[in-house]
Amino acid sequence: MTLQDAATQPPTPAFHSFAEFYPYYLSEHINDTSRRLHYIGSLLVLGILAVVLLTQSGWWLLALPVAGYGFAWVGHFFFEKNKPATFQYPLYSFMGDWVMLKDALTGRIRF
Repeated sequence: MTLQDAATQPPTPAFHSFAEFYPYYLSEHINDTSRRLHYIGSLLVLGILAVVLLTQSGWWLLALPVAGYGFAWVGHFFFEKNKPATFQYPLYSFMGDWVMLKDALTGRIRF
């Protein structure tokens, strides 16, 4: 995505609850590769947290943003060709990542 592409993207609608936001969140993740990159990032975050608990080494916490956001942003910029909702709705977007992973693991949405 170029800066010009980002500038021409329609504005994100206003949301007043996560229930309103989540359908929009899913619409921003229609590309299978992008969604799978989100899942990889989320699962890596869980793995890193397990390593932190098992090793009692807080240095691994530095890897959390790289794993959590790195994979997701690659998915958005290279596959979805859109801007991550994290920039405008950080809490809802964070929640959306975990709900989307749960929905994929339970078969509610396509993995």
